[in-house]
Parts: sequence; structure tokens; C-alpha cells
Amino acid sequence: MFDIGPSELLLIVIVSVIAIGPKELPGALRTFGRWIGQMRRMSAHFRNGFDAMIREAEMQELETKWAAQNAKIMQEHPADAPPEPEPTGAYPARPLPAEPAPASAAPEAEVVPSENPDEHREMPVSGDKPEA
Repeated sequence: MFDIGPSELLLIVIVSVIAIGPKELPGALRTFGRWIGQMRRMSAHFRNGFDAMIREAEMQELETKWAAQNAKIMQEHPADAPPEPEPTGAYPARPLPAEPAPASAAPEAEVVPSENPDEHREMPVSGDKPEA
């Protein structure tokens, strides 16, 4: 930022001690630091506002460019136009109408409610060996 060398900094310190005095120097440095902080905050605020204006202008340019491109595409490919052939010469496949799901080959087991749950416990199950 500022090109201040060590010899120039030493000269500034000597002049400030002579002009302000050693007792008043800490308060003067504190006040100087506050001013520098205020200037940095103001410059950062200005820079942020300027960057925001630039971003908004760029976004407006992009939105107009995208709107023009979208209008061009919509003119070239209207929604009610027939489908265009693919590069192979074939037309794109149309979706087939929905078909009902095929019935399964094996019938499902029928559940019969019973008032007595122990009633069917003695019935043989396929694969069981008969008792002798």
C-alpha cells in the first residue's frame, strides 16, 4: 500500500514524539487507529456495493441472453410439432399404454378363519411322514 521503509518510519516516530509528546502519544495513536479502521470499513462497504452492482448487471445480461436463446429454441421446436426423426432415420418410440399386471401362475393360499386355532394342528402337511 504505502512504500514506507524502516528509516522513514523511524523519522515519523521521532517527529511524532517531539510534536505530540510522550504522554499524549498513546492516545493519539489510538485515535489514529480508529480513523484507519473507519476508512477501511467505509472502503470495504463501498467495494461490496460496487461488486453487488456489477453482479446484478451481469445477471441481467445473462437473463436477456437466456431469454433470447429460449425464444429461438421454442421457435425452432414448437410444442405441437410432430416428432423429428433421429439421426438414424427412425422416429422416437412412443410410450406404450399401461398394461395390467399379469396374473401369477401359482394361486395364493387361501386363509380360512377358524374359531378354534387348535382344530387344524393334527392335519398332515405335504412332505410329512405318516405316523406308524
